[in-house]
Amino acid sequence: MSVGWWILFAAGFLFFHGFAATQTAPNYSFMHNAMSAPTLSYYDYIIVGGGTGGCPLAATLSQNATVLLLERGGSPYGNPNITKMTSFGAALSDLSRSSPSQRFISEDGVINARARVLGGGSCLNAGFYTRASTEYVKQAGWDGGLVNESYQWVEKLVAFEPPLGQWQSAVRDGLLEAGVLPFNGFSYDHIYGTKVGGTIFDQQGNRHTAADLLEYANPSGLTVYLHASVHKILFARKGRKMPKARGVVFRDAKGAKHQAYLKKGLKNEIIISAGALGSPQLLMLSGVGPAQHLTSHNIRVVLDQPLVGQGMSDNPMNAVFIPSPIPVEVSLIQVVGITHFGSYIEAAGGENFAGGASSPSPRDYEMFSPEAIEETAFRGGFILEKVTGPISTGHLELRTRNPNDNPSVTFNYFKDSRDLERCVQGIQTIEKIVESKPFAKFRYEFLSWAMLLNMTANAPLNLLPKHYNPSMPLEVFCKDTVMTIWHYHGGCQVGKVVDADYRVVGVDSLRVIDGSTFNDSPGTNPQATVMMLGRYMGVKILRERVAN
Repeated sequence: MSVGWWILFAAGFLFFHGFAATQTAPNYSFMHNAMSAPTLSYYDYIIVGGGTGGCPLAATLSQNATVLLLERGGSPYGNPNITKMTSFGAALSDLSRSSPSQRFISEDGVINARARVLGGGSCLNAGFYTRASTEYVKQAGWDGGLVNESYQWVEKLVAFEPPLGQWQSAVRDGLLEAGVLPFNGFSYDHIYGTKVGGTIFDQQGNRHTAADLLEYANPSGLTVYLHASVHKILFARKGRKMPKARGVVFRDAKGAKHQAYLKKGLKNEIIISAGALGSPQLLMLSGVGPAQHLTSHNIRVVLDQPLVGQGMSDNPMNAVFIPSPIPVEVSLIQVVGITHFGSYIEAAGGENFAGGASSPSPRDYEMFSPEAIEETAFRGGFILEKVTGPISTGHLELRTRNPNDNPSVTFNYFKDSRDLERCVQGIQTIEKIVESKPFAKFRYEFLSWAMLLNMTANAPLNLLPKHYNPSMPLEVFCKDTVMTIWHYHGGCQVGKVVDADYRVVGVDSLRVIDGSTFNDSPGTNPQATVMMLGRYMGVKILRERVAN
């Protein structure tokens, strides 16, 4: 099997779940290159990070305040690697400095990526749109009515019902035969059983992202600067009981320095929405974090907060590759099995979804069969399982003081044995799907389940040493073949770094609103909830603004 193709899968398949925008760029009069920014400016709100949470937050706050949204990447519009479903993976495999995706490798040896584009992870992922469970909403302490209104606000612009082809239909029917019941039809809701979820790809295969939610913005209240790299938050400390966030320092693409400050006003705030890597990283670079670690990087300590960067989690994903004797439609995530044991089963398939990388040749499978396989382009797909939660956690640390450099992050996949048990049960469920009657036409008879596992285990999916062979238990397969599904979270968690209103504890006028605040990943795929949270908190903040 082509090594390059497998590496693309490992590093570029099934990202966070969503990609970016319509074919024609909206006429955003408020969007500019940061090189045109003044050296000094003032706003009611400054949002760092124009991603999945930052865009809906900025659009909402702009209705009744002046807002500056700073995004380190460029625009998603006009880039077919982002906007077209058939080009999925191309952006993730682009390692250039101008890429909308920035690759990193965790200390665990798993290849990963973070977004660097307006719209964030919704510009890079496989597009699945599904809400958090009602239990998750209750545990978060959110207002259920406002949560539903906020989801609907998002869905009006970016969520669609996917057209189901034969491959996805076979996975759906295989899940039902495997006992993942009942069938719940098409739904955005998180319900036990098998369902067809939403997608941010429309019927023409065009991606719609969080950047599209800026269509809701008040143009006179919003300024967006692209290629604006925020280096630190500025604090007022003199004569104050607690440090107060008052401004930011950012640099444009040519390295020129700009400063933006909050206007005078008790309700004005800086909000960090830079993602699960970027938000804890920026807090540390600004002097909020573990004092000893900050001092080792010659960073002046503003607040000793040892929990910044802690609680980092990445839901482990393991997949089984299934070559097919018949053509498979290009599809990303459309069907999901929500099990009671804590694993989510999803699938993707088609000849082209790997983003233009070289396809494996049928010759790669001749070792498994005495008969010749017809010499055609490779066909097939993946069925994957994602562990809910997860329970295992790790931590994040700075490598350098450059905000454009990746921090060091350790996720400790499968450190807790309960995560491993869920993976094993997930893989066993995938076996039942593959062996089911509805899936039979997508199987080569001579490729047994053991062969399929062995093929997957021998592929270069990550940088971990290989141990698995078919005589070994599935626990070894799970550990050897672990990948990311790009749902990593933590580092600025509620109850530890921020309070229930997402205010940074111990600092005035500073909040964090994004996936770094999550203790668990919401729903089967988080992007819907991150977008919802941006809208939800925007509404709450505006209500507070006019209350007193």
